[in-house]
Amino acid sequence: MEPAQPADRVPADQTPPQEPPSTSPARATDLATSSSGPEPAVVEPPAGTAGGEPALVAPPPAGAGGPRRVGRPAGKEKARSERSPKDMALSLLVLLVPIALLLAFYRGFLGGEQPVVVDPGPAYESARSAGAFPISEPTGLGSGWRTVSASYRAVDGGANLRVGYLTPEGRGVQLVQSNVPPEKLLPHELTVQGQPQGPTDLGGRSWQRYTGRGNDQALVLLEPDRTVIVVGDAREGELRQLAGALR
Repeated sequence: MEPAQPADRVPADQTPPQEPPSTSPARATDLATSSSGPEPAVVEPPAGTAGGEPALVAPPPAGAGGPRRVGRPAGKEKARSERSPKDMALSLLVLLVPIALLLAFYRGFLGGEQPVVVDPGPAYESARSAGAFPISEPTGLGSGWRTVSASYRAVDGGANLRVGYLTPEGRGVQLVQSNVPPEKLLPHELTVQGQPQGPTDLGGRSWQRYTGRGNDQALVLLEPDRTVIVVGDAREGELRQLAGALR
């Protein structure tokens, strides 16, 4: 039995005092990272790259929700929608002015839209040399008449001398002289709908008036060894002038 101890004596504590847990530097870094946000991702470097340590990629900020779409600025949409008809008219005018200047230069200085005048002499000479039929040539027509085409060609059933004119009023007329039989020549030149409209006297010879393609009308002279046709969309007075000038 142990002897009694004095009442004022504090018994000795046999349990050693607990020390606060020590914090290593690595543990402190982990605690700081976990308290501030999500851990950075570790990205392994590609093979063969210098430096073997993985790189740390910081995560996107909280609430980012992936890539953000950047829309058009509101100012541009507003400016485009507020273009007035006056602005569009000015833009169109800027395009039309150079085109008008080019057309004026083409017509005024380069002779645009002017008919190309040809010399019918070689075609008449070829027809006379061939001797297939008598040849007549207009004389005294005046400067208002312009020759725009001329050719002499052998065709099925004979030969054709064809000369195209532009009248003083700007109409087109053709003078055709041929030894092709009339029953074949007239349907080809006047279409099958071409019909005689009655005789008319020109220069002491009897011509026949015919209808032609569309608005065309024609004067036809039938002779034993040739047929002469004056056809076009000119007025009858100009047709008569050309037919009466043949010599």
